[in-house]
Amino acid sequence: MRNFSFYNPARIIFGRGVEEQTGEQVKKYGTKVLLHYGGGSVKRTGVLDKVKASLDAAGVSYIELGGVKPNPRLSLIREGIELCKREGVDFILAVGGGSTIDSSKGIAAGVLYDGDIWDLYLYPDRQPDKALPVGVVLTIPAAGSESSWASVVTNEDGWLKRDICAECLIPRFAIMNPEFTFTLPPYQTACGASDILAHMMERYFTQVDHVDFTDRLLEGAMRTVLNYAPVVVEQPENYDARAEIMWAGTLAHNSLLDTGREGDWASHEIEHELSGMYDIAHGAGLSIIFPAWMRYVWRDNPARFVQFAQRVFDVDLAQAETEAIVNEMLYRLESWYHRIGVPTRFSEAGLDDTKIEEMAKKCMINRQFTGHFRKLVEKDVVEIYRLAL
Repeated sequence: MRNFSFYNPARIIFGRGVEEQTGEQVKKYGTKVLLHYGGGSVKRTGVLDKVKASLDAAGVSYIELGGVKPNPRLSLIREGIELCKREGVDFILAVGGGSTIDSSKGIAAGVLYDGDIWDLYLYPDRQPDKALPVGVVLTIPAAGSESSWASVVTNEDGWLKRDICAECLIPRFAIMNPEFTFTLPPYQTACGASDILAHMMERYFTQVDHVDFTDRLLEGAMRTVLNYAPVVVEQPENYDARAEIMWAGTLAHNSLLDTGREGDWASHEIEHELSGMYDIAHGAGLSIIFPAWMRYVWRDNPARFVQFAQRVFDVDLAQAETEAIVNEMLYRLESWYHRIGVPTRFSEAGLDDTKIEEMAKKCMINRQFTGHFRKLVEKDVVEIYRLAL
């Protein structure tokens, strides 16, 4: 196990009716709020009205900026930065899912950054050390951004997708009512579950030894997602199942499950180019890339893949060769993806192979390699894309 420092100040306020506490939570940190959200769903479902009512009751003034899209755009972040500077905003409240939260974090960092916010995303050595405080009313369990230190955005100029990671971006609080997820379409629900599972698999596939405690935490959390994702797809108003997925999504990405280990993250970085170029859902891109990555790298630590197959997918082939165990695990993983309704191949998502080399080159911009389970270079990324066709 590696040395580690764990810090996460995000207060989680979870359950039915907790949105009524939004205004009182915001008042602890700011007096002029940017209310940031996406399209029509938060309006159509009444979530935005409930949040506004809570802010009004607490006497908190706010301005609004909607329009966040999946794979959030740099142009809207820049617009939000200028709006906040002009209006004297001192707190950002994100109402939505990961895209809205990531956009909010970009605005929060950009208001206090003396330069172009894209520099922080493009250059890993320029991560922010200060940002406006951010709060969250979560409506989509997926990205885990409600208590993570990360923000991922897409620059429309070249469709490059990059992230920043800094402790100052961890939200101060997250309001999480599983009832807000009842109206999510099945495909969006499934993509969210795929994203959650991927966050845990990125951490699980490590070359660090003696991490059994976090292995067991990850295995239990992954089994929870595998068990309950089909339930919420088929029974969208099952509160208990929605609560399990929502809480698992938060813990998957709040850094607790990183402790003492080094995750891989190649699949995320390879997928970022896929969703950046084709504008598909991030969770759908991950369900395409992850099995291909597994096929490409499993021989670098077969024992870890066998452990994953046995403990997470109950593969019981004790006398079989390792490759047969890994292949059975991959069959079960892809079957699960198909059961919840997400693709596992380019062809299933209607994507072609014309941008593979371009995506692989973009994946390597400002990087010598991607991943830690195996350090991958451009030719490796090309082969992983081809395995996913």
